[in-house]
Amino acid sequence: MANEDRPALVYTTFARLEDAKRVGDVLVAAKLAACVNIFPGMISIFEWKDARDEANEVAMIIKTRASLTEAVLAETKRLHPYELPALLVLPIEGGSAEYCNWIVNETGGSSR
Repeated sequence: MANEDRPALVYTTFARLEDAKRVGDVLVAAKLAACVNIFPGMISIFEWKDARDEANEVAMIIKTRASLTEAVLAETKRLHPYELPALLVLPIEGGSAEYCNWIVNETGGSSR
């Protein structure tokens, strides 16, 4: 598998389940993601604008390929309601060849 076709994960969080579903649906429909996993019920503790805060959030993992991560980041940021969304790219070191191929096929096919 070419490096640009290697799977990658993008992690982000949302305040509302509805926002996560909306963004996830757009990413899958646009073939920027093969799948998104949404995890409701997360508690985040953080400092923002010089104040400690705690919030109920929804985590999302976006399954894509390495060559699409910049497009995924840009589209997620464009659609995201947060002023500064958490957007982290998590590279994949390995996995099931069949599943990795599925991710490539669902995100527009091989870029070779």
